[in-house]
Amino acid sequence: MLRVRKSAVGWAVAVALTATGLTPATPAAARPQPGPTIDWRPCAKDATAECGTLSLPVDWHRPRGERFELELARRIADPAAREGVLVFGPGGPGDSGVDRVVDGSSRFSADLRRRFDIVSFDPRGTGRSHPVICSRELLGRQPQVITDQAHFDATLANNALLRADCRARTGALYDHVDTTSAARDLDAIRAALGERQLTFHGSSYGTLLGQRYAELFPGRVRAMVLEAAMDHSLDTRAFLDTQAVTAEDAFDEFLAWCARSADCVLHDHDVRALWAGLHSRAEQGTLTDPDRAGAALAPFELSRLAHKQLYDTWRWPGLAEWIVRLDGPGTPRVDTLSNEAVAPYPFAVFCQDWNLPVRDYREYVGHVRRSGQLAPDLRYPPALFALVTCLGARTPVANPQHRLRVRTDVPLLIAATVHDPASGYGWARNVARQLGRNGVLLTYQGWGHGSYTTSPCVQQIVDDYLIDRVVPARDASCPAVEPEV
Repeated sequence: MLRVRKSAVGWAVAVALTATGLTPATPAAARPQPGPTIDWRPCAKDATAECGTLSLPVDWHRPRGERFELELARRIADPAAREGVLVFGPGGPGDSGVDRVVDGSSRFSADLRRRFDIVSFDPRGTGRSHPVICSRELLGRQPQVITDQAHFDATLANNALLRADCRARTGALYDHVDTTSAARDLDAIRAALGERQLTFHGSSYGTLLGQRYAELFPGRVRAMVLEAAMDHSLDTRAFLDTQAVTAEDAFDEFLAWCARSADCVLHDHDVRALWAGLHSRAEQGTLTDPDRAGAALAPFELSRLAHKQLYDTWRWPGLAEWIVRLDGPGTPRVDTLSNEAVAPYPFAVFCQDWNLPVRDYREYVGHVRRSGQLAPDLRYPPALFALVTCLGARTPVANPQHRLRVRTDVPLLIAATVHDPASGYGWARNVARQLGRNGVLLTYQGWGHGSYTTSPCVQQIVDDYLIDRVVPARDASCPAVEPEV
């Protein structure tokens, strides 16, 4: 293992002010300017945590223009052992970092919580940070799967209406929820916390935030963990194909566990054949969801709900039980929509981070058919919905896909799971290749979306890296932890 020496880096006043969204004064009037601060107060839900807001520019190209309030939360370290601040980048897109800190402080080890203030936030456009708001009716018109060219054209038209509606209800921030803007928010958080450099742990979509930050501010990275990393270099076909293969691999691993474990209620059954029968019923419109009062389950929804249960191995027994209940009779019905006229739309960021063009219905059908071939069990990987919701999005996008260009003093630590159902292991390996000597891949040989809370081995290596910046060997690996029931 390599231990990276802590280094002192001084910053010019102009650079520091730019990082916080302020403009340097002219030489004649140059003098220290106060940066933005966070107004901390006890959280309403749990007074042992602190909540606060940070005023930030809507558009970082206009730092003195319109502003919004970013919501944050933190838990304070042990003053006798405190080494600094660890900022957590939530996933999703749309996960709440505030909720993670207030409700889920056990996300990090006791040693990390003792050494670091744990801080997170709701990214711009989500949660309590000026969320993107849209018409519930227009959101409800988005199809899960497009069925013909007329449907394709209608989806394009509805998406245009939806974007106009979201913009009108949300305001100017709607056009600035991309991850490049969020990375500049993250640097403002660092400055407001009084940290010279950033110690960061990003999970899933939060790894996109970490990667972009490391590109923009490489000298300000103290240590950075990318857990379940996303590969932001893929075009439409590569994005869909890798997601299909990843989902199918996770389902295969679930079936293998069911075959070897008596804890699976389908232990002595041909689960793959049973699942194929459920898909057939879904296509015929006769499959219902026992957990939602008999709501009809379309093929896409069947795949989506199963895929969600693959995120954590402790969910596997419940997935097997759900399949058993699905195999019973039911009567289709139409779900009742909420009476609320509007709804938050946290997925808006995705269409500003990814350009996934589809020319016409014929090309779309090709993508759907190929996904079904790559994932014959989970025939409709949830990634297909990204094509639908981003269809017709404005181009060029604010934060387009590209190969990473990172030159940090300390290598980024990529914590990857071989059988991750969402952020495939192939993504992590590709990110590691792009980073070169600026990245180190830590492999967990098991299952689930993420590894820090699953593997004690991964947790110890990550903690050593974050606390003392001990970089593991480039072939570092942790054994699988068999699912617990």
